[in-house]
Amino acid sequence: MVEELVTAGAFVASAGAVCLVAAARVVKQYERGVVFRLGRLQRAVRGPGFTLVVPFVDRMRKVNMQIVTMPVPAQEGITRDNVTVRVDAVVYFKVVDAAEAVVQVEDYRFAVSQMAQTSLRSIIGKSDLDDLLSNREKLNQGLELMIDSPAVGWGVQIDRVEIKDVSLPETMKRSMARQAEADRERRARVINADAELQASKKLSEAAKEMSEQPAALQLRLLQTVVAVAAEKNSTLVLPFPVELLRFLERAQANQAPQPQPPESQSPQSQPPRPQEPDQPPQPARLEELTPAPDPAPDPAPDPTAALPHTGVERAETTGPAASSTPKPSGTGQD
Repeated sequence: MVEELVTAGAFVASAGAVCLVAAARVVKQYERGVVFRLGRLQRAVRGPGFTLVVPFVDRMRKVNMQIVTMPVPAQEGITRDNVTVRVDAVVYFKVVDAAEAVVQVEDYRFAVSQMAQTSLRSIIGKSDLDDLLSNREKLNQGLELMIDSPAVGWGVQIDRVEIKDVSLPETMKRSMARQAEADRERRARVINADAELQASKKLSEAAKEMSEQPAALQLRLLQTVVAVAAEKNSTLVLPFPVELLRFLERAQANQAPQPQPPESQSPQSQPPRPQEPDQPPQPARLEELTPAPDPAPDPAPDPTAALPHTGVERAETTGPAASSTPKPSGTGQD
């Protein structure tokens, strides 16, 4: 009898131990336990720590309450100004109601991921390229609101949504680079023109001051020469003052013109002097009455002058016929 009682006690103790082990559950600090008893949800959510469930009757599901970081795959779309872009983002969310996250949606992580991708495409189509590049804070808020609206019924709270990167086509990148370069060049030209205007005003004031004191201009000229000569140059550029030219012009204008002597005339071009009335006319000279002899005609060229010297000279003819026999040199008639 005693042995049977001991055996029964041991069996009960073993069954109790097995049931205790089967009913024991440990919930971590960042988790919550949702219990289903015979398929029905128990509204009491088990907190962190040690807890018991009815073996073979209750089934407990643990839900992570930490903030989840979920990257959104890159989505390609066309902006409102017809530019093709590729945008990716990241979503930060957490579960605030464990029972709703288990009951209302099959997989809240997958649901949030799909909703984030759909909302990101919608944001791309409603925004301009400039907003995607420079006004991301407003787009992040709009994207967060679009994802959070359906997620509230799932027991999920969207903590933050951030657009990570915006990829542009290479042609668009080059166009934007040219636009930025042109804008910077325009601003540089405006700044340069403003500087020229200010410098011209200052130079005008300086010119007025120097016009009152001419020596100031000479001193400024000497300073320029010193500045140029300070460099190691082999050529020195010396400015020529304009005032010196004006001084020379005034001096030339004040100088009286000198009388120039009359040009000398040839005796033939000079008019004859009128004779005094009290003197009798003089007779013309013989040289003036005698006509000038004609110039002697040039002698006819000798056709034999161009012949080469052969040692025999041509004989001179003194009569109607000339001797055709050549004579030695030195025997001809003079």
